[in-house]
Amino acid sequence: MSTPDSAAPTIELVGVTKSFGAVEVLRGVNFTARAGEVTALVGDNGAGKSTLIKGMAGSQPYDGGEVRFQGRTVDLHTPAHASELGIEVVYQDLALCDNLDITQNMFLGREMVDGVLLDDLTMQTRAAATLDSLGVRTVTSVKQLVASLSGGQRQTVAIARSVLWKNAVVILDEPTAALGVAQTRQVLQLVRDLASTGVAVVLVSHNMQEVLSVADVVHVMYLGQITAVLDAKVTNIEEVVGHITGKGAITAARGGL
Repeated sequence: MSTPDSAAPTIELVGVTKSFGAVEVLRGVNFTARAGEVTALVGDNGAGKSTLIKGMAGSQPYDGGEVRFQGRTVDLHTPAHASELGIEVVYQDLALCDNLDITQNMFLGREMVDGVLLDDLTMQTRAAATLDSLGVRTVTSVKQLVASLSGGQRQTVAIARSVLWKNAVVILDEPTAALGVAQTRQVLQLVRDLASTGVAVVLVSHNMQEVLSVADVVHVMYLGQITAVLDAKVTNIEEVVGHITGKGAITAARGGL
């Protein structure tokens, strides 16, 4: 196996395609996400965003094109393979179990054991340390049941779970969609903190103000293609919306499509 290329994007899609019957959903998409950056993926409903991230998650493999992970060409044919590489998607429904506590959710399916018994103390210690490393102050105890948490706290647990397992790519699907103002601010700060740990964060969102407040790069999808790659620091909402609606010129502000 070839060694990872530290200078390469953490994940890179080259000309990926996906069709469902006669419907061409992804038409030669190029996409990159780099370590330590928040890469936003935006587009109107039906643009192909969900299909693109499901391909990265291995749940709906691409029909064609190439996927490179840390410079190596890989096949993402199953969610298990994506997980082994360190790619995790935090979907909007979060996939948390209300009847379990925070620690149990963070270790669900990967429980630590001491002999024949669960090693609850070690799991609780690691869960608390992970939350602390992200600067989380809104959760008072890792023994809290998820059912008792607010929407923002639940999102925090889902993101912290991805950090606990040292994922290289974390894809966040509409992480603030159901949150209030204060909770949204907390989650967006957590997104930035996550990127600062060296993770390549992919943020899927319809809220352009939030996107520009937290992202480094914005990839715009329109009818199954990436039509713009914009520097979040110099673009604006009007320009992004123009590309989303198909009214903007094809733009590659970050080195080509």
